[in-house]
Amino acid sequence: MEYRKFGATGLSVSRVCLGTMTFGFQTDEAASVRIMDAASDAGVTFFDTANVYPLGGGESRVGHTEEIVGRWLEGKRHRFVLATKAVGKMGPSPWDHGASRKHLLDAIDASLRRLRTDYVDLYQLHSDDRETPLDETLEALDVIVRSGRARYVGVSNFLAYRLALALGRADVLRTARFVSVQPRYNLLFRQIERELLPLADEEGLAVLPYNPLAGGLLTGKHQREAPPPEGRFTVGTAGEMYQARYWHEREFDTIEALKKLAADAGHPLSTVAVAWVLSNSTITSAILGASRPEQLKDTLAAVDLALDPQLKTKLDELTHEYRFGDATR
Repeated sequence: MEYRKFGATGLSVSRVCLGTMTFGFQTDEAASVRIMDAASDAGVTFFDTANVYPLGGGESRVGHTEEIVGRWLEGKRHRFVLATKAVGKMGPSPWDHGASRKHLLDAIDASLRRLRTDYVDLYQLHSDDRETPLDETLEALDVIVRSGRARYVGVSNFLAYRLALALGRADVLRTARFVSVQPRYNLLFRQIERELLPLADEEGLAVLPYNPLAGGLLTGKHQREAPPPEGRFTVGTAGEMYQARYWHEREFDTIEALKKLAADAGHPLSTVAVAWVLSNSTITSAILGASRPEQLKDTLAAVDLALDPQLKTKLDELTHEYRFGDATR
């Protein structure tokens, strides 16, 4: 397994990271354990989760994914870099979500209990809470880092200008600075290339893209004539979100062309799709998800696949339009 420096920090992480959103949602605990075992056996030492997972499981299930991960990590926590997130809704009260000082300090303690550890390596804001002043959020995260409950802090789903503002405020306040960003990025969603990736380059931020297979659409196995298969594209709010993002005629047309390019190169489309993400020099570690252990075979193979320059150019040209468009999709 290849390793990369984690942005401007002294930490190094595996080139791919295991995402756990499916745990307790699309996969039961036994299957989740097999997936973690398979990733670990392949050299993956970086795991990412979130307190609000499993998405689509309803409010009564939030935190269940962290519990599954925590049980698996017992006795081997020191062998892994562990990341989690907060901001999502964790209960019925108005203070049970967001990036307020109260919620973040409550949320980190609850995550640590579920994960059965006394610290996480990376604590991330799952989304941008516009209702809470950035200064309050940064000062709360600084308390968490100084207390040893998190080694580093990062963000997910932030627009470039908001991240730039947060970095500036952290410098002014002399609080812990964000060291990473976790954006959505794949061949069908390239908008972050315009502003977010240049910002990450300039500021020395680690970049941890999620959704490199567009929720599984970039496996090439889904059919436009058939309804979405049960799982990521059908259950709860997560299903609605994924259909809105990807289940469109334009995307299916693009995937047909991508499948041909991958087949001509002699590789599965899923391997090529992840290798394309990793070919961007700004990317630190791509987050891979799975609902079955065998699904990791093709995606993990991307670490060892150096894309032919001509294939890379064709992929870039074919998907160039996805650098623009509706930013809400």
